[in-house]
Amino acid sequence: MFIDAMLYGLATFTALALFAISASTLCLATYAWWTPRTQESTFYAELRPTMRHSFSLIMPCRHESELVMATTLGHLLAQSHPHVEIIISVGDDDPETVTIARKLAAQNPKVVRVIVDTCEVKSKPRQLNSALLKCHNEIVGVFDAESIAAPALLVNIDSCFQANQADVVQGAVQLINYRDTWYSLRNCLEYFTWFRSRLHAHANQGFIPLGGNTVFIKRDLLCAVGGWDANCLAEDCDLGVRLSVLNRRIVVAYSPSLVTREETPDSVRALIKQRTRWSLGFMQVFAKGDWKALPTFRQRAIAWWTLMQQHFMAFAGVCIPVAIFTAVYGNFPLVVTVIAFVPMVPTVASMAFDLCMLREFGRDHGYRIRLYEYLRLVVGTPFYQLLLAIAAVRALAKFLRSDFRWEKTGHSGAHLNYLKAAPVD
Repeated sequence: MFIDAMLYGLATFTALALFAISASTLCLATYAWWTPRTQESTFYAELRPTMRHSFSLIMPCRHESELVMATTLGHLLAQSHPHVEIIISVGDDDPETVTIARKLAAQNPKVVRVIVDTCEVKSKPRQLNSALLKCHNEIVGVFDAESIAAPALLVNIDSCFQANQADVVQGAVQLINYRDTWYSLRNCLEYFTWFRSRLHAHANQGFIPLGGNTVFIKRDLLCAVGGWDANCLAEDCDLGVRLSVLNRRIVVAYSPSLVTREETPDSVRALIKQRTRWSLGFMQVFAKGDWKALPTFRQRAIAWWTLMQQHFMAFAGVCIPVAIFTAVYGNFPLVVTVIAFVPMVPTVASMAFDLCMLREFGRDHGYRIRLYEYLRLVVGTPFYQLLLAIAAVRALAKFLRSDFRWEKTGHSGAHLNYLKAAPVD
């Protein structure tokens, strides 16, 4: 009898916990469309006639091909903003990439410089910090090695700083090679909702985990907080937490024409490794505890919930097989059985919302979404969520072992074939 009561309680708790996780995710994903006013607030500020800022753009590269680096650099050089310097940051243990970087810099010596990171332990934040020491301009921006920036991005970022008296402006990143693999469509849509809606919700709440690249920070502020945490695998999230604690003005802006276009990981193995690194980084940031210094209880509660998401994902990863087993072999009372299906409500609602967002993704970026893509999204989502759960469980295991080695995501340049999409009527 006691064991039965324990099983009923565990099943009920698991169902309610999964419901809370799914419902909160759906709430953040739909934030940008709550009201017309909310949607309008997510866009860039009106373009100003005068550019008042100068930019230092850091491009960290490691084990990259010349095609990928040259294409990214070419788009940075094509910026319409008049005051830009570009710093390619490479590691001294990566001679092939160093050679490519110096070759590319030699073609534009007035604008492009190469900084070689000599730290014994290699990581992206260490490369960023090495480059930060050599930045000369007012605002520092970060672009990954495969980032394809829109030509008018920096003039709009400049206007955004002016209009909002911002300390930080976060632009949007969009994965675009949605047809390449069974998981790439889901991956692209995940980025779409993250940068189109979720980050705006976090900024409105006064706590924001900054997102990777296309993020711009005043150099004096960045130097004052010590740059990026060299030991953190989610250095962007960590920086956002520290700046939120300081109550700095962080603005998130979106426009389909100004997104930075990138590629999805080229294999399931690469995707799991990437997500393991991200999950492990979030766990690091949570454990550091900087978020506890946020000024209000509401902000601290939001930070706790946000940073705990990877722990929740690991929890879900463990619970999914248990839930399937108990659903098949369990003999629960009617009330417990009904509660067990409660998480299906936000899950089904999320799927319906995702189908709408897939249509908007295609419209925004000029891709003709076929019926096959909608079917592929529905069928592939459970398997994609399973991959994320596996990555979260793997991250938790690495966290418990204090294994914080950097697993880099390779870039094949698959997104370059998608750059010339025409707008859909």
